[in-house]
Amino acid sequence: MSKDKKEKKVKKEKKDKSDNYLDFIPVRSDKYKWDTDEDGNVTIFVENKGIFNRLAQVLLKKPKVSQIHLEEFGSFIYPCIDGNASIYEIGQKVKEHFMEKAEPLYPRLIQYFKMLYDYGFIEYKKTPTP
Repeated sequence: MSKDKKEKKVKKEKKDKSDNYLDFIPVRSDKYKWDTDEDGNVTIFVENKGIFNRLAQVLLKKPKVSQIHLEEFGSFIYPCIDGNASIYEIGQKVKEHFMEKAEPLYPRLIQYFKMLYDYGFIEYKKTPTP
């Protein structure tokens, strides 16, 4: 690895460590549609595109659209992602709704948002610094 790449990697790691995830504002991706059923359970619909997915649909009878059913906490959290509320603010709503059942709240919540981000269901925008 070249010296420049090492320096960039170190700077990125330092930046990531200084970021406070609780200040991030999650925004749902426009790529995925979602819906809630009569019980309030959220389902995210993922369209399976691309040549490999098309082959799987034809040969293996795979669906054109996969459905991701969120559990109780996810079904509460996902509608709260409005592009205005920070992760901290969403956490306060979760704490108020689920009380002790949500603990340890913020480590779990941050991990959940990282997972949503990794799957491409959300993006982050950071709150402006004063």
